[in-house]
Amino acid sequence: MHLASGVDPQLADLSNKLIYSAMAVYTIAMFAHMFEWTFGSKGAVAVRSKEQSGTLAETVAAAGNKAAKKVTVTVAGAGGGTTTLTRTALAGAGATVVTSGRGEDEVDGPGAAGSSEKADLAGRIAVSLTVLATLLHAGGVVTRGLSVSRWPWGNMYEFSCAFALSMTGAYLVLLAARKNVRWLGLPVVVAVLLTLGIATQVLYTDSEQLVPALHSYWLAIHVSTAIFCGGAFYAAFIATLLYLGKDAFDRRMAAGLAKGPLGTSASIWQRLPAASTLDKLSYRINALVFPLWTFTIIAGAIWAEAAWGKYWEWDPKETWSFITWVAYACYLHARATAGWKGRKAAYLALAAFACWLFNYYGVNIFVTGKHSYAGI
Repeated sequence: MHLASGVDPQLADLSNKLIYSAMAVYTIAMFAHMFEWTFGSKGAVAVRSKEQSGTLAETVAAAGNKAAKKVTVTVAGAGGGTTTLTRTALAGAGATVVTSGRGEDEVDGPGAAGSSEKADLAGRIAVSLTVLATLLHAGGVVTRGLSVSRWPWGNMYEFSCAFALSMTGAYLVLLAARKNVRWLGLPVVVAVLLTLGIATQVLYTDSEQLVPALHSYWLAIHVSTAIFCGGAFYAAFIATLLYLGKDAFDRRMAAGLAKGPLGTSASIWQRLPAASTLDKLSYRINALVFPLWTFTIIAGAIWAEAAWGKYWEWDPKETWSFITWVAYACYLHARATAGWKGRKAAYLALAAFACWLFNYYGVNIFVTGKHSYAGI
């Protein structure tokens, strides 16, 4: 231990090696998840999806051959912020109705592996690798803190490492609780790799002691809750994106199209949870974490008064934290208001997450303020 600087260089170096080792294992886990999705597309669910798509297209085409006069799409609201689409082809003697099977008939997909044993094996290997990477990752975060004898989230690099760890930790906890969320594995691992990549290449700061303003027990309270909120907001963001994609896929199926959005395979969307499930998941996560984000802001204000003498000075980080709070408050209010469920509310959720993302990266990197202590 170098007493002058209060930094143990050996532990700091070990932390860096563990983080890079975790990134290597996460990368292998990412490829394993990709194999899971690829092999899964050849399972029974993919064959069934292809058959259903073909049957739907044939039905609509047959209706068109019977001198169909017009085609209408009827959209009716359903519970949980979803819609039910019905395609009606009017022919001379009557109408052929093709329903997307949504609303009460919605069922969750079987997951990334489908019914393929090979894909299931790839998925299990991916989860095992993710567990190993998370252990290495946790070791990197812990040794970083031990190298300076403090909580390991005193700058943007450390915060990013802890934030990425919270993502995989939450994912593995859900798996341990036997929740059917293995489909989240690929986006979680990709996000972790991107976060750690930015942390190590852009945000990296040598292990060092904190500036005087950060020597407080509020570091453990305020920053740890911010890390947890970030992980939860990201999970809700992924659920929202997938909801919009699954909803678009269902609309395309109802219109007789065999492909998913952007030309993606139909089997990918068939294996995901139902649109209503994804919509509810996103809403519940955001609703659950919103009070904690409120507490994070309040705790920050209390800490600011202790460190700088004022509760609120409209520092850029304070301002964008408040903007993020307002954005999520608008989303939750809209989600509970008739006529703003489904896609409209989902767009608000994406805008709110964009505010959080700018508050996370943009403010610290591009804006100078009292939170600019990361050495970037």
